[in-house]
Amino acid sequence: GLVVHDKRAPDGNFLKFFPIIDRESDDDRNFAKKAVNWASRSIGKRSIMLNQAAIDTAGDIQKRGTRAARWIAADAIRELIGDKDQARLKKR
Repeated sequence: GLVVHDKRAPDGNFLKFFPIIDRESDDDRNFAKKAVNWASRSIGKRSIMLNQAAIDTAGDIQKRGTRAARWIAADAIRELIGDKDQARLKKR
């Protein structure tokens, strides 16, 4: 809720979630994978700085090699580096 609803929250409030996202990215349960992926993508869409932090975190997650980590990272990176999101972030 915080990511979507609090539009004025400073970026620093969201940086503390990346270690949690990283830690939980090995959980292979379906809803856990989706939640970690959603959190990473949502935070990464708030600003250019958070976008880069989310991409960096996804890159670290991808190196783990577990099935869940690979899926989470690939999906997050694909969306976060997409032209649509990058164009929207650059307008801000």
